[in-house]
Amino acid sequence: MKEFFGIGGFQRVPEGAWSWQHILFVSSMLVIMVALAIYLGRKNRDKELSVKNKVLIWAAILIDGFEFIKIFVTCYSNGIDSLRILLPLFLCSIQLITIPLAAFSKGRLKEASLDFVLTFGILGAIFGTVGATQNYNAYPVLSMPNVVSAITHCISGFASLYIIISKMESMKRENMIITLGILGGFTVAALIANLTLDYNYMFLMSHDGTPYVLLWNLVGGNPIFYAIGVIAIFVLYIVLFYQIYHWIKTKTFPFTKKKRQNQVEQ
Repeated sequence: MKEFFGIGGFQRVPEGAWSWQHILFVSSMLVIMVALAIYLGRKNRDKELSVKNKVLIWAAILIDGFEFIKIFVTCYSNGIDSLRILLPLFLCSIQLITIPLAAFSKGRLKEASLDFVLTFGILGAIFGTVGATQNYNAYPVLSMPNVVSAITHCISGFASLYIIISKMESMKRENMIITLGILGGFTVAALIANLTLDYNYMFLMSHDGTPYVLLWNLVGGNPIFYAIGVIAIFVLYIVLFYQIYHWIKTKTFPFTKKKRQNQVEQ
């Protein structure tokens, strides 16, 4: 257990990103994530909002609970100074706040939070498991940092899929400004933390071995253009997600419904 939690430092050599251990572990986690989302989403699709919401309440409790355990154990093992790199200021970390907001808030804030989780949940699940090469190069696959990270990222992905399958989303265009506001607030906080603590929250300072390396190379390593590019990608992703969602709703679904009606009439 000391070795799993890394108390006193890890003795095992990390298996490394894209090793069979990495691929097997994250694939198993993603399969469980998708299976649970489909099962619970279909089960609760036609039930009252209060019933649907209970699943999100559990998701909120679990994601924050696992994150708290990780922070506590890391600080216990490596000292309180390690808190500097554990603040919830990564893009995926926003779900630690938005999933509870989606579960416990009401009105327009609840709608916007549900839409935010839907928009970024799956993206975070993929990038936080398959794409987290820096973590799997630094720690053994079956260690607390990687296991808890995989769990929390998959809870985000689960919540995203569950929301769309159980039909809890609104995706109102007027709520997009709240989504952008949530993202903007965290981005400003991450920038302040990066400059104050000399860290790389939301990967705004450098790519750090993530797929952002493509953008880093595109701007020739210029830190200002790189940070602007990262923020622009966030905004563009939100706008495109909303556009594609509404295109599917207004084009594909009505067409499919009409086609089925014609087949019944024939």
